[in-house]
Amino acid sequence: MTDDRAPHSAAEVLRLYDEATASFGRRVAGVARNQWAAPTAYHGWSVGRLVGALTAEQARVPALLAGAGPELPAERAAAPEPTEPTATAAADWVRAAEAARTALAAPHALARTVRTADGERPAVAYCARLITELTVHTWDLAHATCQDPHLAPELVEFALRESGALPLAAGDPQARLLGLCGRHPAPLSALDPEVTG
Repeated sequence: MTDDRAPHSAAEVLRLYDEATASFGRRVAGVARNQWAAPTAYHGWSVGRLVGALTAEQARVPALLAGAGPELPAERAAAPEPTEPTATAAADWVRAAEAARTALAAPHALARTVRTADGERPAVAYCARLITELTVHTWDLAHATCQDPHLAPELVEFALRESGALPLAAGDPQARLLGLCGRHPAPLSALDPEVTG
């Protein structure tokens, strides 16, 4: 099967990365103190584990662009994922996302090749993968914490193109993306966990 996806421009990818990190960050900021251990739709991971993993992934971006491999530093690999309420989780996310964005916006950064766990790939393609992951995990986080689960249409369209899905003449693009990613949303609880927990 041939890949008919058009190559991404660096400007488009950087703009959508900004949008994806901002969207995820708004949900991180909205996590209630008693929601960090709540399960998400992503393999049953807790909210804390999901946020911690994506924060760590953004924090690795500058090193990957500088030529490092995908391995975590030993001290970070041994650190537990945050599953307890933490006052710094939102700030940690902002710091990691800003560092990643600065590295990605450096001259010619997206023209480089990075070494990931899946092998070498163009940095622009790696950033496109980050956008797709952030888009889907924004829904995971929002759904698990009773926040707005609606995703930006532009990000949904981008993620569908990245998946190689054929365009639909009609239907809900977000529902299609979630289905392709194995998400089967149950109705949101009408109860606020922070109030009732």
